[in-house]
Amino acid sequence: MKKNILYLSLLTAVISVFLAFRPTTSNEFEVTKNFEIFKEIYSEIYSGYVDEHAPGDLMKRSIDGMLESLDPYTNYIPESDIEDYKIMTTGQYGGVGALIRKMDDEFNYIMEPYQDSPMQKAGFKAGDKILAIDGTDLKNKSTEEVSTMLKGSAGTNLKLKVDRAGQIIEKSLTREEIKIPDVPYSGILQEDIGYIKLNSFTQTASQEVKEAFAKLKTKGMKKLIFDLRGNGGGLLNEAVKIVNMFVPQGTMIVKQKGRVPEMNINYIAREEATDVDIPLVVLVDDGSASASEIVSGSLQDLDRAVIVGTKSYGKGLVQQTRKMPYNTMVKLTVAKYYTPSGRCIQKLDYSTKKASERATQIADSIVQKFKTKNGREVMDARGIEPDVPVIEKEFSKLAAIVMAEDLVFNYSTKYSRAHSTIPTARQFKLTDTEYSDFLAEVKDKEFKYKTTTELRFEEFKKSAEKENYYAGAEAEFEKVHAKIKADKMADLNRFRDEIKEIIENEIVSRYYYQDGRMESSFNYDEFLSEAIKTLKDETKFKSILAGPTKK
Repeated sequence: MKKNILYLSLLTAVISVFLAFRPTTSNEFEVTKNFEIFKEIYSEIYSGYVDEHAPGDLMKRSIDGMLESLDPYTNYIPESDIEDYKIMTTGQYGGVGALIRKMDDEFNYIMEPYQDSPMQKAGFKAGDKILAIDGTDLKNKSTEEVSTMLKGSAGTNLKLKVDRAGQIIEKSLTREEIKIPDVPYSGILQEDIGYIKLNSFTQTASQEVKEAFAKLKTKGMKKLIFDLRGNGGGLLNEAVKIVNMFVPQGTMIVKQKGRVPEMNINYIAREEATDVDIPLVVLVDDGSASASEIVSGSLQDLDRAVIVGTKSYGKGLVQQTRKMPYNTMVKLTVAKYYTPSGRCIQKLDYSTKKASERATQIADSIVQKFKTKNGREVMDARGIEPDVPVIEKEFSKLAAIVMAEDLVFNYSTKYSRAHSTIPTARQFKLTDTEYSDFLAEVKDKEFKYKTTTELRFEEFKKSAEKENYYAGAEAEFEKVHAKIKADKMADLNRFRDEIKEIIENEIVSRYYYQDGRMESSFNYDEFLSEAIKTLKDETKFKSILAGPTKK
């Protein structure tokens, strides 16, 4: 009961503070009234409800329920999640530098050690089964539990015990400050075409991009591909600084508009540009969101870059974090952002969404057209539409299954143990003989595989049974089913090219780590091919940006 009184006292204090600093509005009475109602209901639950509930848990569910009715980006961050939030915004943590995952019913495995991390420097490899940390048996431990044990302050030690194909290895290693790079890869692709991949917008994003850009210039870069695919965003200020690299000082980059005047902010290029002339292509896809869309949208509106890829996600909302009592935080949507042309690319309308419903896409009837600096038409409410669309290759369901069932991972582990070296990441190719070895490996492995056609046929059969069309037609149904039923070995040959691509990428990562993964993927990247083609065709490149009156 003391705990209940403590939470009620805390709630009362928070309400009092809120009301004391809240500006007077016509809704203030409603706010006060509903706070009082909530407090009394909360009190009644603890004094009379039949089952006891943890006060903190009930309060968190109440808060989560309230925030869920707004948008998916407004979140309550309890004290227990603060460290994870800091890692997300800084990209830094104390640990050993590796991805781990539970692959069987009992143990976690090292999936990928980061290059130059304590895990890699100590000689641990992808495929090692993690048996113990500091003598603690890790059998039946969750991935989260093992991850927590591996993390810790930089400079502290741990002893790691693994099983590598029956060989027990135990070594000591020292935790370091691990920084997940915002720019995991940069390099010269062809002749004078440079490439920078940006994965996130943490506090060091713009600095890492500037450093990568400077290095590429020393290597002869005269054109740049800036890859924002799969980048879900992050800090708005970092996006502004990156755009500032390519546009003149004083240029309007993005506007932020909120319900309260303090949130109305214009972001302009405050520094001298790094390079206002270099031909620039920005790659986007449906995983490019928020800060990625600020960069790509602003550069598109200013006719500074050609956007290549598929339509971006469509998130035009701005969040800020606010400190709350007892070392908690709330991440709150405070504004919408608008690119230089004046458009907001937010695709979903959360203002009319009910708590139990999904947000709907903004209606076509209210979508507006805007003009870029050179007069090109662009649309709001639809994300960033590329200037040069790319048809994205879809992998087969079988390819996804061989990945999910760890068949590719396990074969790659066995391959790397049998081969001390391989050619460079860009040159490595799996031979037909080696692919046949993979087929032999997986031939007797049990994995569930049904094609989309087969799944839809089974749904059709159920409907037929329900509506009494199946009786008397069983033989016909079975003939069709036999014809379309998945033959996994036949399909492993049918989808040979795409599965070989996945295997090559996984094998390369065992020797060349994250850089190798990137370089291996270049061999099959249609987006990249289109970007290179666009940059090489100077007439086409200039024509795209020129606008209707200047072509």
